[in-house]
Amino acid sequence: MSETSPRYLVPFHPKRVPHFFTDVLIIGGGLAGLRTALEVDPGLSVLVICKGRLDQSNSYQAQGGVAAVLSPEDSFEQHVDDTLDAGGSLVDREVAERVIRRAPEEIERLISWGTEFDRVDDRLALAREGAHSCNRVAHALGDATGKEIMRAVIARAGNRPNIQIWAETFTIDLLTHEGACRGALVWNGRHGKTAVWAKQTVLCTGGSGQIYRETTNPSVATGDGMAIAYRAGAELRDMEFMQFHPTVLYIAGSSRNLITEAMRGEGAYLVDRTGNRFMPEYDQRAELAPRDIVSRAIVTQMEKTRHPNVYLDLTHLDPQRVRSRFPGIAAFCAKFELDITRDRIPVRPGAHYMIGGVTVDAEGRTTVPGLFAAGEVSSSGLHGANRLASNSLLEAMVCGAIVGRCVSRDADKIVDDFHALPLENRPTSVVNGQPLDLDDIRNSLKSLTWRLAGVRRDGEGLAEAAQNINHWCRYVLDCQFDDPTGWELQNMLLIARFMIEAAAVRTETRGVHVRTDFPRTDDSRWNHHITFRRDPAGA
Repeated sequence: MSETSPRYLVPFHPKRVPHFFTDVLIIGGGLAGLRTALEVDPGLSVLVICKGRLDQSNSYQAQGGVAAVLSPEDSFEQHVDDTLDAGGSLVDREVAERVIRRAPEEIERLISWGTEFDRVDDRLALAREGAHSCNRVAHALGDATGKEIMRAVIARAGNRPNIQIWAETFTIDLLTHEGACRGALVWNGRHGKTAVWAKQTVLCTGGSGQIYRETTNPSVATGDGMAIAYRAGAELRDMEFMQFHPTVLYIAGSSRNLITEAMRGEGAYLVDRTGNRFMPEYDQRAELAPRDIVSRAIVTQMEKTRHPNVYLDLTHLDPQRVRSRFPGIAAFCAKFELDITRDRIPVRPGAHYMIGGVTVDAEGRTTVPGLFAAGEVSSSGLHGANRLASNSLLEAMVCGAIVGRCVSRDADKIVDDFHALPLENRPTSVVNGQPLDLDDIRNSLKSLTWRLAGVRRDGEGLAEAAQNINHWCRYVLDCQFDDPTGWELQNMLLIARFMIEAAAVRTETRGVHVRTDFPRTDDSRWNHHITFRRDPAGA
């Protein structure tokens, strides 16, 4: 970045804040965080910091399911090939092989922990989603897979005496000493600021969908983990790749509720306002094309028909099957007088999954010693430029388990020496004398990114977005706030800045990154990652 930004968002004095000590600190209470915690050796203490409640994560709200090779008709090679076909050449094949081959054992482990996946007779019911070559998506409660998995995992974690969970606790920044991560500065309404010291720290904070006006993400998904990692010196990668889910419920007055891709896997059609089924005009796979292609087609069709949305049509399917397969969506739509067996469901794309994030290696290590990352906050190489449907919960489980084993091994070798650590606390923040309307800035940011850096981008729009965001950053990032509302906004602005800059630099179209002024993929110039890392001097 061309301008200096504070290392820490707030000042703190080591003699004026309470201190807490743990072997392993995990920041994030979704599936990646709790799976990591459950893999840590029971002889080590674990503290899980959760920004909201445990039922507010993207993991908990996941509908579709978990992709895994679970039938004799499928193979690891097919799943890897589908992942590569969706994500392109930026997928790290070794990562994809490793994660996909460990998927079945993770599913079995979840079942042993009490997860009740949907079944047909004595076999797991397997669904098909976009860009998958066969049925391989295990699901639960019809369309509430995340809720069921998290129920079992939360219960398992609650029975482990070495695991503590602090809910509704905001992580302000990571604590570093001599370039290594040694814990985090956290805040909650009960105790204020607390310095949490850890031998190993793991980021599992999820994504940043709230940077956009239209998103499937819960309110907690504001990119905090990526922002605190950057300020601590970690490398960020692939920030231009935000995946937009093609089908988000679009009804005035409703939340932007995800309409699972499994509906299209069961045979639902996408039609425009005239009833025309348009996807075959864009891709031979029709509704089961990869998400980037479907999102792009929807936006184009909306423009052609001058209509704010398109529709999912299930009226040709068996009503009893539809209601039993999608009970959650049926109930939610019924609140708005929509019967999904008789009425078309209005949908349009929304920001869904951050493919980029904190760069990690095969064991989840970031570029900062003592700091690991797993799940959506990380850039592992699994997704390339476009994530294959239902590979996200898979990544959270497998990579969480890998990181849990790694931090256990490392933490066991580290001597407790926290008392000797001086705090690197030299914040450059200044208090802004003028009160700021934080909601107004936040809403302006979300509208700007949706309009100029959404499903389709161009150089002129990205330049306009950068100009506005840089202006807001100049007077917001240097402010000192005293609660999460301000800290979240600072994190959102920082991450949005990287997303816009990376999108402007990548002058090609690749996966979810669509440049209308550069519509072709240019492997000769752009078949590589774009990275960001903070200058130790503060730039």
